[in-house]
Amino acid sequence: MDRVQVIGGGLAGTEAAWQLADRGIPVRIFEMRPQVTTSAHRTDRLAEIVCTNSFKSTLPETSSGLLKAELDLLGCRLLGVAREARVPAGHALAVDRDEFSQIVTEVIEKHPLIEVERRCQDDLDVDLPAIIATGPLTADTLSMALQSHCSSDHLYFYDAIAPSIDAETIDPDVGFRASRYDKGDADYLNIPLNEEQYRDLIGRLGSAEVVTPHAFEDAKYFESCLPVEVIVARGPDTLRFGPLKPRGLRNPKTGIEPYAVIQLRQESRNGSLLGMVGFQTRMTYGAQKEVIHSIPGLEKATILRYGSIHRNIFLNLPVLCERYQRDRAIPGLHFAGQICGVEGYVECIMSGLIAALSVFSGIGHREMPLLPDDTMIGALMNYIHTPTKNFQPMNSNMGLLPSRRQRGEGKKDRYTRMSRQAIDSMRGYREAHPWLFDDRSRSAA
Repeated sequence: MDRVQVIGGGLAGTEAAWQLADRGIPVRIFEMRPQVTTSAHRTDRLAEIVCTNSFKSTLPETSSGLLKAELDLLGCRLLGVAREARVPAGHALAVDRDEFSQIVTEVIEKHPLIEVERRCQDDLDVDLPAIIATGPLTADTLSMALQSHCSSDHLYFYDAIAPSIDAETIDPDVGFRASRYDKGDADYLNIPLNEEQYRDLIGRLGSAEVVTPHAFEDAKYFESCLPVEVIVARGPDTLRFGPLKPRGLRNPKTGIEPYAVIQLRQESRNGSLLGMVGFQTRMTYGAQKEVIHSIPGLEKATILRYGSIHRNIFLNLPVLCERYQRDRAIPGLHFAGQICGVEGYVECIMSGLIAALSVFSGIGHREMPLLPDDTMIGALMNYIHTPTKNFQPMNSNMGLLPSRRQRGEGKKDRYTRMSRQAIDSMRGYREAHPWLFDDRSRSAA
Protein backbone atom coordinates (compact mmCIF):
# COMPACT_ATOMS: atom_id res chain seq x y z
CA MET A 1 0.00 0.00 0.00
CA ASP A 2 1.17 3.55 -0.77
CA ARG A 3 2.89 5.32 2.13
CA VAL A 4 1.94 8.99 2.21
CA GLN A 5 4.70 11.46 3.04
CA VAL A 6 3.57 14.43 5.13
CA ILE A 7 6.11 17.24 5.29
CA GLY A 8 5.51 19.27 8.46
CA GLY A 9 4.15 18.31 11.87
CA GLY A 10 1.98 21.33 12.59
CA LEU A 11 -1.81 21.51 12.84
CA ALA A 12 -2.47 20.74 9.17
CA GLY A 13 0.16 18.03 8.92
CA THR A 14 -0.89 16.13 12.03
CA GLU A 15 -4.58 16.32 11.14
CA ALA A 16 -3.85 15.01 7.64
CA ALA A 17 -1.62 12.20 8.92
CA TRP A 18 -4.12 11.16 11.60
CA GLN A 19 -7.00 11.12 9.09
CA LEU A 20 -5.09 8.98 6.60
CA ALA A 21 -3.73 6.56 9.19
CA ASP A 22 -7.19 6.00 10.65
CA ARG A 23 -8.27 5.01 7.14
CA GLY A 24 -5.57 2.35 7.00
CA ILE A 25 -3.05 4.39 4.97
CA PRO A 26 0.58 4.26 6.25
CA VAL A 27 2.04 7.74 6.80
CA ARG A 28 5.52 9.12 7.38
CA ILE A 29 5.74 12.63 8.89
CA PHE A 30 8.89 14.68 8.37
CA GLU A 31 9.30 17.31 11.10
CA MET A 32 12.39 19.52 11.05
CA ARG A 33 12.38 20.35 14.77
CA PRO A 34 14.53 19.99 16.82
CA GLN A 35 17.13 19.68 14.05
CA VAL A 36 16.05 23.06 12.67
CA THR A 37 14.31 25.56 14.94
CA THR A 38 12.29 28.71 14.25
CA SER A 39 11.95 32.12 15.85
CA ALA A 40 8.44 31.29 17.09
CA HIS A 41 8.52 27.68 18.34
CA ARG A 42 9.64 26.79 21.88
CA THR A 43 9.56 22.99 21.82
CA ASP A 44 10.00 20.04 19.47
CA ARG A 45 6.43 18.82 19.98
CA LEU A 46 4.03 18.32 17.10
CA ALA A 47 1.14 20.74 16.59
CA GLU A 48 2.77 23.37 18.80
CA ILE A 49 0.70 26.57 18.96
CA VAL A 50 2.87 29.66 18.63
CA CYS A 51 0.36 32.52 18.55
CA THR A 52 -2.89 32.97 20.50
CA ASN A 53 -4.23 29.95 22.39
CA SER A 54 -7.79 30.61 21.18
CA PHE A 55 -9.52 28.54 18.49
CA LYS A 56 -12.18 31.28 18.42
CA SER A 57 -15.92 31.14 19.02
CA THR A 58 -18.06 28.04 19.32
CA LEU A 59 -21.35 29.90 18.83
CA PRO A 60 -23.23 28.32 15.90
CA GLU A 61 -24.18 31.67 14.36
CA THR A 62 -20.51 32.66 13.99
CA SER A 63 -18.23 31.68 11.13
CA SER A 64 -15.74 29.96 13.43
CA GLY A 65 -18.50 28.12 15.28
CA LEU A 66 -19.95 26.95 11.97
CA LEU A 67 -16.55 25.79 10.76
CA LYS A 68 -16.12 23.68 13.91
CA ALA A 69 -19.59 22.16 13.49
CA GLU A 70 -18.80 21.17 9.91
CA LEU A 71 -15.45 19.70 10.89
CA ASP A 72 -17.14 17.67 13.62
CA LEU A 73 -19.40 16.18 10.96
CA LEU A 74 -16.32 15.19 8.94
CA GLY A 75 -14.66 13.57 11.94
CA CYS A 76 -11.97 16.15 12.69
CA ARG A 77 -9.37 14.75 15.10
CA LEU A 78 -7.61 17.83 16.46
CA LEU A 79 -10.81 19.56 17.55
CA GLY A 80 -11.36 16.65 19.91
CA VAL A 81 -7.91 17.20 21.38
CA ALA A 82 -8.60 20.93 21.71
CA ARG A 83 -11.69 20.21 23.77
CA GLU A 84 -9.71 17.80 25.91
CA ALA A 85 -7.12 20.52 26.62
CA ARG A 86 -9.70 23.31 26.94
CA VAL A 87 -9.33 26.23 29.35
CA PRO A 88 -12.08 28.75 30.27
CA ALA A 89 -12.59 31.46 27.63
CA GLY A 90 -16.28 32.29 27.51
CA HIS A 91 -17.84 31.05 24.28
CA ALA A 92 -14.40 30.65 22.69
CA LEU A 93 -12.53 27.35 22.48
CA ALA A 94 -9.16 28.11 24.08
CA VAL A 95 -6.55 25.53 25.03
CA ASP A 96 -3.61 24.91 27.30
CA ARG A 97 -0.83 25.10 24.70
CA ASP A 98 1.47 22.56 26.32
CA GLU A 99 -1.27 20.04 27.05
CA PHE A 100 -2.66 20.29 23.53
CA SER A 101 0.66 19.70 21.76
CA GLN A 102 1.65 16.98 24.23
CA ILE A 103 -1.53 15.00 23.56
CA VAL A 104 -1.18 15.33 19.79
CA THR A 105 2.48 14.28 19.90
CA GLU A 106 1.73 11.20 21.98
CA VAL A 107 -1.16 10.10 19.74
CA ILE A 108 0.80 10.57 16.52
CA GLU A 109 3.99 8.91 17.77
CA LYS A 110 2.08 5.90 19.14
CA HIS A 111 -0.16 5.41 16.08
CA PRO A 112 0.76 2.04 14.49
CA LEU A 113 0.52 3.42 10.95
CA ILE A 114 2.41 6.70 11.50
CA GLU A 115 6.20 7.06 11.49
CA VAL A 116 7.74 10.36 12.59
CA GLU A 117 11.12 11.24 11.11
CA ARG A 118 12.91 14.22 12.62
CA ARG A 119 14.66 15.86 9.71
CA CYS A 120 14.31 18.82 7.39
CA GLN A 121 13.02 18.23 3.87
CA ASP A 122 15.09 20.48 1.65
CA ASP A 123 13.39 20.04 -1.74
CA LEU A 124 10.37 18.68 -3.59
CA ASP A 125 12.08 15.37 -4.34
CA VAL A 126 9.69 13.31 -2.19
CA ASP A 127 7.99 9.98 -2.69
CA LEU A 128 4.40 10.43 -3.85
CA PRO A 129 1.70 10.78 -2.75
CA ALA A 130 2.81 13.58 -0.45
CA ILE A 131 1.38 16.55 1.43
CA ILE A 132 3.50 19.64 2.08
CA ALA A 133 2.20 21.25 5.26
CA THR A 134 5.27 23.13 6.43
CA GLY A 135 3.31 26.18 7.43
CA PRO A 136 4.23 29.85 7.48
CA LEU A 137 7.73 29.20 8.85
CA THR A 138 8.90 26.91 6.07
CA ALA A 139 12.66 26.34 6.16
CA ASP A 140 14.70 28.47 3.76
CA THR A 141 15.86 25.50 1.66
CA LEU A 142 12.37 24.18 1.01
CA SER A 143 11.11 27.72 0.59
CA MET A 144 13.59 28.28 -2.22
CA ALA A 145 12.57 24.99 -3.83
CA LEU A 146 8.93 26.06 -3.69
CA GLN A 147 9.79 29.43 -5.16
CA SER A 148 11.55 27.73 -8.06
CA HIS A 149 8.63 25.36 -8.54
CA CYS A 150 6.13 28.21 -8.56
CA SER A 151 8.22 30.14 -11.12
CA SER A 152 7.42 33.34 -9.26
CA ASP A 153 8.21 35.17 -6.04
CA HIS A 154 6.66 33.90 -2.84
CA LEU A 155 3.78 35.84 -1.46
CA TYR A 156 4.23 36.61 2.19
CA PHE A 157 3.03 38.66 5.12
CA TYR A 158 4.14 39.33 8.68
CA ASP A 159 2.41 37.76 11.66
CA ALA A 160 2.62 39.19 15.17
CA ILE A 161 2.27 37.41 18.54
CA ALA A 162 0.84 38.94 21.73
CA PRO A 163 2.65 38.90 25.11
CA SER A 164 1.63 36.56 27.94
CA ILE A 165 1.62 37.62 31.61
CA ASP A 166 2.06 35.78 34.93
CA ALA A 167 -1.43 36.06 36.46
CA GLU A 168 -0.13 36.22 40.03
CA THR A 169 1.85 39.39 39.30
CA ILE A 170 -1.20 41.42 38.22
CA ASP A 171 -2.77 43.80 40.75
CA PRO A 172 -6.10 42.08 41.58
CA ASP A 173 -7.73 45.36 42.66
CA VAL A 174 -7.48 47.02 39.26
CA GLY A 175 -9.28 44.71 36.85
CA PHE A 176 -12.65 42.96 36.83
CA ARG A 177 -13.78 39.58 35.57
CA ALA A 178 -16.35 39.52 32.75
CA SER A 179 -17.03 38.23 29.27
CA ARG A 180 -18.27 40.66 26.65
CA TYR A 181 -22.07 41.02 26.78
CA ASP A 182 -21.97 38.37 29.58
CA LYS A 183 -21.39 35.62 27.01
CA GLY A 184 -19.46 33.16 29.16
CA ASP A 185 -18.56 32.77 32.80
CA ALA A 186 -16.52 35.92 33.43
CA ASP A 187 -13.53 34.21 31.85
CA TYR A 188 -11.64 37.37 30.90
CA LEU A 189 -9.71 39.70 33.18
CA ASN A 190 -10.51 43.23 32.03
CA ILE A 191 -8.31 46.21 32.82
CA PRO A 192 -10.32 49.43 32.41
CA LEU A 193 -8.67 52.58 31.08
CA ASN A 194 -9.99 56.12 31.40
CA GLU A 195 -9.34 58.60 28.61
CA GLU A 196 -6.12 59.92 30.16
CA GLN A 197 -4.72 56.42 30.65
CA TYR A 198 -5.69 55.44 27.13
CA ARG A 199 -4.03 58.50 25.60
CA ASP A 200 -0.88 57.78 27.58
CA LEU A 201 -0.84 54.21 26.24
CA ILE A 202 -1.37 55.43 22.67
CA GLY A 203 1.52 57.85 23.02
CA ARG A 204 3.84 55.14 24.30
CA LEU A 205 2.85 52.73 21.54
CA GLY A 206 3.33 55.41 18.90
CA SER A 207 6.91 56.13 19.98
CA ALA A 208 7.97 52.59 20.99
CA GLU A 209 11.00 50.98 19.40
CA VAL A 210 9.99 48.19 17.02
CA VAL A 211 11.67 45.30 15.28
CA THR A 212 11.89 46.20 11.60
CA PRO A 213 11.77 43.78 8.66
CA HIS A 214 14.85 43.16 6.53
CA ALA A 215 15.64 45.87 4.02
CA PHE A 216 14.73 43.59 1.09
CA GLU A 217 11.27 42.75 2.48
CA ASP A 218 8.05 44.75 2.47
CA ALA A 219 5.95 44.55 5.63
CA LYS A 220 2.62 42.97 4.58
CA TYR A 221 0.48 42.37 7.66
CA PHE A 222 -2.62 40.20 7.72
CA GLU A 223 -5.51 42.53 8.59
CA SER A 224 -6.94 40.37 11.39
CA CYS A 225 -3.59 40.09 13.18
CA LEU A 226 -2.18 43.61 13.02
CA PRO A 227 0.47 44.73 15.52
CA VAL A 228 -0.92 47.29 17.97
CA GLU A 229 1.62 49.85 16.73
CA VAL A 230 0.27 49.54 13.18
CA ILE A 231 -3.30 49.98 14.47
CA VAL A 232 -2.28 53.08 16.43
CA ALA A 233 -0.62 54.56 13.35
CA ARG A 234 -4.00 54.49 11.60
CA GLY A 235 -5.52 56.91 14.10
CA PRO A 236 -5.58 57.67 17.85
CA ASP A 237 -8.99 56.07 18.41
CA THR A 238 -8.56 53.05 16.14
CA LEU A 239 -7.32 50.81 18.96
CA ARG A 240 -10.28 51.48 21.28
CA PHE A 241 -12.68 50.71 18.44
CA GLY A 242 -10.71 47.51 17.79
CA PRO A 243 -8.95 45.20 20.27
CA LEU A 244 -9.45 47.62 23.20
CA LYS A 245 -13.14 48.33 22.60
CA PRO A 246 -15.15 48.54 25.85
CA ARG A 247 -18.53 47.62 24.31
CA GLY A 248 -20.38 45.05 26.38
CA LEU A 249 -17.95 45.25 29.31
CA ARG A 250 -19.57 47.17 32.18
CA ASN A 251 -17.25 47.76 35.12
CA PRO A 252 -19.08 46.47 38.23
CA LYS A 253 -17.15 48.95 40.40
CA THR A 254 -18.51 51.97 38.53
CA GLY A 255 -21.56 50.62 36.74
CA ILE A 256 -20.44 52.11 33.41
CA GLU A 257 -18.43 51.05 30.39
CA PRO A 258 -14.79 52.22 30.55
CA TYR A 259 -13.24 54.44 27.90
CA ALA A 260 -11.14 51.48 26.75
CA VAL A 261 -10.40 47.97 28.04
CA ILE A 262 -7.40 45.67 27.88
CA GLN A 263 -8.55 42.05 28.06
CA LEU A 264 -6.44 39.16 29.29
CA ARG A 265 -7.40 35.58 28.49
CA GLN A 266 -6.41 32.38 30.28
CA GLU A 267 -3.80 30.42 28.32
CA SER A 268 -3.00 27.58 30.74
CA ARG A 269 -5.31 25.16 32.51
CA ASN A 270 -4.28 26.35 35.97
CA GLY A 271 -4.88 29.99 35.01
CA SER A 272 -1.33 31.10 35.73
CA LEU A 273 -0.69 32.33 32.18
CA LEU A 274 -2.78 35.17 30.74
CA GLY A 275 -2.49 36.41 27.15
CA MET A 276 -3.10 40.04 26.19
CA VAL A 277 -6.00 39.80 23.75
CA GLY A 278 -5.42 41.65 20.48
CA PHE A 279 -2.07 42.98 21.67
CA GLN A 280 0.08 41.45 18.95
CA THR A 281 3.27 43.44 18.66
CA ARG A 282 6.54 43.96 16.84
CA MET A 283 7.98 46.07 19.69
CA THR A 284 11.41 45.19 21.02
CA TYR A 285 11.43 43.29 24.30
CA GLY A 286 12.61 46.38 26.17
CA ALA A 287 9.83 48.50 24.69
CA GLN A 288 7.23 45.83 25.50
CA LYS A 289 8.33 45.78 29.12
CA GLU A 290 8.13 49.56 29.37
CA VAL A 291 4.69 49.79 27.76
CA ILE A 292 3.17 46.89 29.70
CA HIS A 293 4.46 48.20 33.03
CA SER A 294 2.83 51.57 32.30
CA ILE A 295 -0.63 49.95 32.21
CA PRO A 296 -2.65 50.17 35.46
CA GLY A 297 -2.48 46.88 37.31
CA LEU A 298 0.47 45.64 35.27
CA GLU A 299 3.15 47.83 36.88
CA LYS A 300 4.80 44.78 38.43
CA ALA A 301 3.68 42.19 35.91
CA THR A 302 6.08 39.42 34.95
CA ILE A 303 6.11 38.88 31.19
CA LEU A 304 6.37 35.15 30.63
CA ARG A 305 6.18 35.30 26.84
CA TYR A 306 7.12 38.39 24.89
CA GLY A 307 5.33 39.30 21.71
CA SER A 308 7.22 38.74 18.51
CA ILE A 309 6.98 39.07 14.78
CA HIS A 310 7.88 36.66 12.01
CA ARG A 311 7.44 36.33 8.30
CA ASN A 312 4.75 33.97 7.09
CA ILE A 313 4.88 32.67 3.53
CA PHE A 314 1.96 31.47 1.49
CA LEU A 315 1.61 30.25 -2.08
CA ASN A 316 -0.43 31.62 -4.94
CA LEU A 317 -2.54 28.50 -4.62
CA PRO A 318 -5.21 29.28 -7.27
CA VAL A 319 -2.47 29.29 -9.91
CA LEU A 320 -0.40 26.47 -8.44
CA CYS A 321 -3.12 23.95 -7.57
CA GLU A 322 -6.34 22.39 -8.71
CA ARG A 323 -8.97 21.04 -6.34
CA TYR A 324 -8.36 20.07 -3.64
CA GLN A 325 -4.92 21.60 -2.94
CA ARG A 326 -3.43 19.26 -5.56
CA ASP A 327 -0.40 20.47 -7.49
CA ARG A 328 -1.08 20.95 -11.20
CA ALA A 329 2.43 20.02 -12.33
CA ILE A 330 3.29 17.13 -9.98
CA PRO A 331 0.57 14.47 -9.76
CA GLY A 332 0.23 13.18 -6.23
CA LEU A 333 1.64 16.29 -4.55
CA HIS A 334 -0.71 18.22 -2.27
CA PHE A 335 -0.38 21.27 -0.02
CA ALA A 336 -2.11 21.94 3.30
CA GLY A 337 -2.32 24.55 6.02
CA GLN A 338 -1.47 28.21 6.15
CA ILE A 339 0.89 27.92 3.22
CA CYS A 340 -2.26 27.46 1.10
CA GLY A 341 -3.63 30.87 2.04
CA VAL A 342 -5.99 29.90 4.84
CA GLU A 343 -5.58 31.90 8.05
CA GLY A 344 -6.40 30.63 11.52
CA TYR A 345 -5.86 27.49 13.59
CA VAL A 346 -9.14 25.80 12.74
CA GLU A 347 -8.83 26.79 9.10
CA CYS A 348 -5.40 25.14 8.94
CA ILE A 349 -6.76 21.99 10.56
CA MET A 350 -9.57 22.03 8.01
CA SER A 351 -7.08 22.33 5.17
CA GLY A 352 -5.17 19.31 6.47
CA LEU A 353 -8.36 17.27 6.67
CA ILE A 354 -9.38 18.19 3.12
CA ALA A 355 -5.90 17.40 1.78
CA ALA A 356 -6.14 13.98 3.45
CA LEU A 357 -9.53 13.31 1.85
CA SER A 358 -8.14 14.35 -1.53
CA VAL A 359 -5.13 12.05 -1.17
CA PHE A 360 -7.33 9.20 0.05
CA SER A 361 -9.57 9.67 -2.98
CA GLY A 362 -6.58 9.51 -5.31
CA ILE A 363 -5.24 6.34 -3.71
CA GLY A 364 -8.65 4.76 -4.34
CA HIS A 365 -8.55 6.03 -7.97
CA ARG A 366 -11.53 8.29 -7.42
CA GLU A 367 -12.16 11.99 -7.79
CA MET A 368 -12.92 13.72 -4.52
CA PRO A 369 -16.56 14.91 -4.63
CA LEU A 370 -17.01 18.66 -4.74
CA LEU A 371 -17.80 20.22 -1.39
CA PRO A 372 -21.13 22.08 -1.12
CA ASP A 373 -20.80 25.78 -1.90
CA ASP A 374 -23.09 26.79 0.96
CA THR A 375 -20.83 25.30 3.64
CA MET A 376 -18.01 27.21 5.29
CA ILE A 377 -15.48 24.58 4.25
CA GLY A 378 -16.74 24.60 0.69
CA ALA A 379 -16.70 28.40 0.58
CA LEU A 380 -13.12 28.59 1.88
CA MET A 381 -12.02 25.99 -0.63
CA ASN A 382 -13.73 27.99 -3.39
CA TYR A 383 -11.81 31.08 -2.26
CA ILE A 384 -8.34 29.54 -2.27
CA HIS A 385 -8.93 27.87 -5.64
CA THR A 386 -10.28 30.96 -7.43
CA PRO A 387 -7.59 33.02 -9.24
CA THR A 388 -7.49 36.70 -8.31
CA LYS A 389 -5.22 39.59 -9.20
CA ASN A 390 -3.97 39.92 -5.63
CA PHE A 391 -4.44 36.63 -3.78
CA GLN A 392 -4.40 37.13 0.00
CA PRO A 393 -4.90 34.79 2.99
CA MET A 394 -8.48 34.30 4.18
CA ASN A 395 -10.07 33.04 7.37
CA SER A 396 -13.63 31.83 7.84
CA ASN A 397 -16.28 34.55 7.64
CA MET A 398 -19.96 34.58 6.88
CA GLY A 399 -19.39 36.83 3.89
CA LEU A 400 -17.97 33.84 2.00
CA LEU A 401 -21.32 32.04 2.04
CA PRO A 402 -23.78 32.54 -0.84
CA SER A 403 -26.88 33.83 0.94
CA ARG A 404 -29.22 36.75 0.45
CA ARG A 405 -30.78 38.61 3.36
CA GLN A 406 -34.48 37.99 3.75
CA ARG A 407 -36.88 40.88 4.38
CA GLY A 408 -36.98 41.91 8.03
CA GLU A 409 -34.21 39.51 8.97
CA GLY A 410 -31.52 40.68 11.40
CA LYS A 411 -27.88 39.70 11.14
CA LYS A 412 -27.99 37.12 13.93
CA ASP A 413 -31.10 35.47 12.49
CA ARG A 414 -29.58 35.46 9.00
CA TYR A 415 -26.33 33.95 10.25
CA THR A 416 -28.25 31.33 12.24
CA ARG A 417 -30.24 30.38 9.14
CA MET A 418 -27.07 30.20 7.01
CA SER A 419 -25.36 28.03 9.62
CA ARG A 420 -28.27 25.60 9.77
CA GLN A 421 -28.30 25.34 5.98
CA ALA A 422 -24.55 24.76 5.90
CA ILE A 423 -24.68 22.02 8.54
CA ASP A 424 -27.55 20.29 6.70
CA SER A 425 -25.56 20.45 3.47
CA MET A 426 -22.41 19.06 5.07
CA ARG A 427 -24.37 16.26 6.71
CA GLY A 428 -25.84 15.43 3.31
CA TYR A 429 -22.37 15.48 1.74
CA ARG A 430 -21.04 12.98 4.25
CA GLU A 431 -24.03 10.68 3.89
CA ALA A 432 -23.84 10.81 0.08
CA HIS A 433 -20.20 9.67 0.01
CA PRO A 434 -19.79 7.01 2.72
CA TRP A 435 -16.66 5.57 1.08
CA LEU A 436 -14.81 8.80 1.90
CA PHE A 437 -15.33 8.62 5.63
CA ASP A 438 -14.29 6.08 8.23
CA ASP A 439 -16.46 4.84 11.08
CA ARG A 440 -15.24 7.54 13.49
CA SER A 441 -16.18 10.40 11.16
CA ARG A 442 -19.59 8.90 10.41
CA SER A 443 -20.34 8.58 14.11
CA ALA A 444 -19.59 12.30 14.60
CA ALA A 445 -23.04 13.13 13.26
